[in-house]
Amino acid sequence: MEYRHLGRSGLLVSEISYGNWITHGSQVEADQATACVHAALDLGITTFDTADVYAGTKAEVVLGEALKGQRREGLEIFTKVFWPTGPGRNDRGLSRKHIMESINGSLRRLQTDYVDLYQAHRYDYATPLEETMEAFADVVHSGKAHYIGVSEWKAEEIRAAHALARELKIQLVSNQPQYSALYRVIEAEVVPASEELGIGQIVWSPLAQGVLTGKYLPGQPPPAGSRATDEKSGANFIARLLSDEVLTAVQQLKPLAEQAGLTMAQLGVAWVLQNPNVSSAIVGATRPEQLQDNVKASGVKLDAELMKRIDEALAPVVVSDPALTTSPAQRP
Repeated sequence: MEYRHLGRSGLLVSEISYGNWITHGSQVEADQATACVHAALDLGITTFDTADVYAGTKAEVVLGEALKGQRREGLEIFTKVFWPTGPGRNDRGLSRKHIMESINGSLRRLQTDYVDLYQAHRYDYATPLEETMEAFADVVHSGKAHYIGVSEWKAEEIRAAHALARELKIQLVSNQPQYSALYRVIEAEVVPASEELGIGQIVWSPLAQGVLTGKYLPGQPPPAGSRATDEKSGANFIARLLSDEVLTAVQQLKPLAEQAGLTMAQLGVAWVLQNPNVSSAIVGATRPEQLQDNVKASGVKLDAELMKRIDEALAPVVVSDPALTTSPAQRP
């Protein structure tokens, strides 16, 4: 495993991190989830990403239990706030009330005194940005988080938040967007702004919900037990990626991966890590062996010719227009 700085901060993170969206607390049992977390640790992953909303707060509980007994200083634990975590009107968003109550709930569930990174899970258009950033500043200054980040924010929103963070003497160091060889929306505006500001990307879905592993074949039903067949694991979200046009293009990557001595999954993860603004790529797993495959992408360098051939294969199906986004309710 290799490690990268999170943006221009001094914090080092494993360039492949472990995320538990749609797995812990919902798709896999606690024992299996713990086995995956321990496998991640054995493979050199030290960075763990979750959110209070995952599995209705249960994902944080499972991760906290799985990490119990580990040396806290050797881990980077990330969580998020924004989506509803209860039935009340204030159990959502980025108001001061919800942020202050949510960080306490997350710390309790994760069984830790602090998180390394506390992220705004979406932009809150109903709350003044100044209120949100002042609440985040209090979270950091109270020692409950070391750094702050955002997730799926637009370039102009990131710029405004970064300016306020500097005034409040806290470090906004990251953005967590969807990014893969099939979904490149951040490249047009978010990445240039982030490079200028010293913000790193912690990308989710580097394998496009498993589509870039090549296991979904054009003209054939999804494999039994795959994410596309499980409503709990994002079947509705992945459906848009399962057109024959997309799957046919993805199959063209198979010989390229073989020539590079990589599996399709390793090629997909390695591709996002070629972007120097990417600090870490989040992978999930329902079985430890999936992690053993994915982590082999760490440190892989893809040459310019291979990157060009990947671009050519996927050109007809790549999403790169910032105006084209997935439904917010379906994003992690």
